[in-house]
Parts: sequence; C-alpha cells; structure tokens
Amino acid sequence: MLTLSPDLQTPLVSQIVDGLRGLIAGQVLKPGSKLPSIRAFAASHGVSVFTVVEAYDRLVAQGWLVSRANAGFFVKRRGDEAAPAVGAGAERPVPRFDARWYLKQIFENRNLPLKPGCGWLPHDWLFGDAVRRSMRQLSADGPELDGYGLPHGHMALRMVVAESLAEHHLVVDAEQVLLTQGSSQALDLVARKLVQPGDVVLVDDPGYPNLMFMLRYAGAHTLGVPRTPVGYDLPALEALLTQHKPKVFFTQPRLQSPSCSVASMAHLHRLLQLAEQHGFMLVENDLYADMDSTARPSLASLDQLNRVIYLGSYSKTISPNLRTGYLLARRDLLDELVQIKMVSGLTSSEITERITFGVVTDGRWRKHLKSLRERLAEAHRHVGRRLDSLGFELFHEPEAGMYLWARHPDLPDSAVLSQEATAEGIMLGPGQLFLAEPRPTGWLRFNVSFSEDERLWRFLAHRIELGQQAA
Repeated sequence: MLTLSPDLQTPLVSQIVDGLRGLIAGQVLKPGSKLPSIRAFAASHGVSVFTVVEAYDRLVAQGWLVSRANAGFFVKRRGDEAAPAVGAGAERPVPRFDARWYLKQIFENRNLPLKPGCGWLPHDWLFGDAVRRSMRQLSADGPELDGYGLPHGHMALRMVVAESLAEHHLVVDAEQVLLTQGSSQALDLVARKLVQPGDVVLVDDPGYPNLMFMLRYAGAHTLGVPRTPVGYDLPALEALLTQHKPKVFFTQPRLQSPSCSVASMAHLHRLLQLAEQHGFMLVENDLYADMDSTARPSLASLDQLNRVIYLGSYSKTISPNLRTGYLLARRDLLDELVQIKMVSGLTSSEITERITFGVVTDGRWRKHLKSLRERLAEAHRHVGRRLDSLGFELFHEPEAGMYLWARHPDLPDSAVLSQEATAEGIMLGPGQLFLAEPRPTGWLRFNVSFSEDERLWRFLAHRIELGQQAA
C-alpha cells in the first residue's frame, strides 16, 4: 500500500500517517473503505504493530479514519458520526468518549466488583489500624469542635512534614508548610495564584486529568510535554518553550500517573536549567513519594523552592477519605497561597489533620510504608507478567508506585473497551482520560493493586480474541 523507509529522518509513524492521508485525499482509498488490519499492515510493511497502532490512532484523531469496535478501521465519510440508519444490518456507532463524564463515572462506579482502573489502594492495603488508634486518641483528648483551625494547618503535622522532607535534603521549617485538603486543593490554590485566562501552561502528557480540567476551567491554554520512561521528551519540551513561552509547568517527576515513569537526575537538572533560562515556574506534584523504595532527589530539593512549588499528600498511603495534603513554597509565595486558601474555603480540617498526625507518628508508620512498597513491587511483577503474556506493550516497569501504562495492538480504542468492561462490572482506566488532547488511543492505566483478579484477565483475553477475529 505504501513504501516506507526506516533510513529517512521522518519517523515511520509519520510516514504512515502522511502516506495514508495522501491516498485518502487522492481518492485512492474511498470513503467507507476498510483499511488492512493492524497486524496485516505491520506484516506487509515490515514494521511493528505498535507503530501501526500509533499511526491509525493519529489518523482517527485527525478525522481521516473511524474506528469501529470489533470491525477495524475505515476511511471516514461524511455523516459517520451522525445517528445510525434504522433498519436491519445498521451498524452501532462507537460511543463518543467524554472525559469529564468518565471521570464522574469513576467515582460513581467505585462499587463495581473489579476496579483495575481506579486511583486508590484496596482497603486492606491502607493503614487502617493506625487510623482507628488515632481517632480513639483524638476522641479521648476531646476534639475542639468550635472555631476553625490555623490558616497554615495543624502545627504539629506541619513540623512532621518539615522534618521528613529534611531527610530528603529539602530544608524548610514549619512556617513554609501549608496543609491542604489533599493534593487536589493544593493544585487548585497554585493554579489560582499563577494562572490567568489565556496563559500558556505545560502539563505532563499523558498526565493527571483533574489538573487538566482545573487549568482549562481557569482559562489556561494547556500544552502537553510528552513523557518518556526516563522523564521528558526534552527536544519537544524545548520546542514548546521557544514557541509558546509558558508561565508554569505542572509535573510529576516521580512515579508519574498514569505512566509511572521516573525522571532521571539528568532530566531534573535540565528542567531546572530550562526554567531559569525561560523564566517559568515548576509545580512538582510528588504525591507518590512514600511509595518509592529508592531514595531520589526531587526538583524541590535541587532547587530549594526557588522556582519550584512542592506538593505532597498522605491520601494515597493512609486513606483517600482523610484528604490531607501539603504544599511548600518560598515564603513570599506561601503567604499569598495562605490568603487564597482562606478566601476560597477558610481553613482545612484540623480534626482530619490531627488524625493524620497520629498516624504518621505511630510507631508502625515506617513499617507500614516498607510493607506497602514490597507489596506494590510484587504486584507490579505479577501484573506485568500477565500483561506481557497477553501481548501488551508496557511503557515502563518501575516495580514501584501504583500503575502500569500499557496497550495492545488488538485493542485499539481503550474508551470503547472501558465502556464494554463497565457493563461486566469492571472499571478500567482508558488512555484518553489522561491525554492533554483527548483522542482515541489503545493505552490503558492499570492499578496493580486491583489487577490480580482472574475475571479481569478472562475479559481482556476474550476482547483480544474478538479483535483478532475481526482483523
């Protein structure tokens, strides 16, 4: 169909995209005609199936092709997205994916039997005993029910945060720590301070859906910086900086969601150099730090909060319902962030913060974290092997953190797959949800702590078999 050359500077994916667009524009491929299956195209052109998956995904996103569940890829014709014709043999349209709708469904469907796409840990992986002990102690001491907490948050917990970060070479005192209702409120406060309507803002791509929605509501123009297994696509980042002059970059260098990639020391240093050179701020969301068994520097420890605002959270490792996070910044910025916190929601909950303080000062806290890291590492190995055995491509295998980011050549649209899974009581994490510019993709986020049930693997194997039959 096409002549491809691996010797050209143009990537093979781009050669396929450009070639097929030319064939469609020239009417060589007619509207409604079916393209070769992913495997057939890969075999006939001597390229990997994942190269073809990426090319077909791009053509769908650009409006040249449509993907039909269990049928394949077709040249788009006018009216492909209109209501289907009534009558025998009419094809069911692929449901349009709405990321905001799906994000809402994640929380409303939290009681589905299987949740490999969720963003929290199972009940028995959390530190429930310490939470109950802390609540009993708080009750015995008599919680203060009148008035509000301190604007910065509970002093004792702020001191613990400062002491724990000092162990990781980030030198601060308690006055530079602002407690928040989870990392989401911290991100919101920073966005309110730094971002104005029309500002160009960089985010990880793939990245954190809540953050992207938050920035768009603030009127920001968000641009994605592609992630790699070792951090960032630095040439792409430098091109974005030169062309768009962004104001701030919100990023997760460590155990990033959804890819679980970890930025190397070289990438952290280069990112700080670029921030200084181009004059933008960095917001480091390090909420998975407690799940990392490897001691690593953070952007904030290298920068000492000059151009970096640092965010953390206890919600992932203690309980998502406690909603206790924290934010660190240089003093002038922190004073303004405290004011924004007070204006937008008064103080955070001192009762919650005192419960969290009791947990992190519990004598078994460090043992809990060590056990959690070991359990996650084992789950990573097991789930990674299962995905590999089914033919999935794994983006990265850190054996730490909560997630694996993977795709399969015979499951080209993870949004359709996720809708089919929901009907069978399975919550998946479709890749479109995490992209800076949502488009059809085969990538899926697997939470390894929820991905060891055989019903998940039977579902995936069956869907792969249907995809291969359709091809």
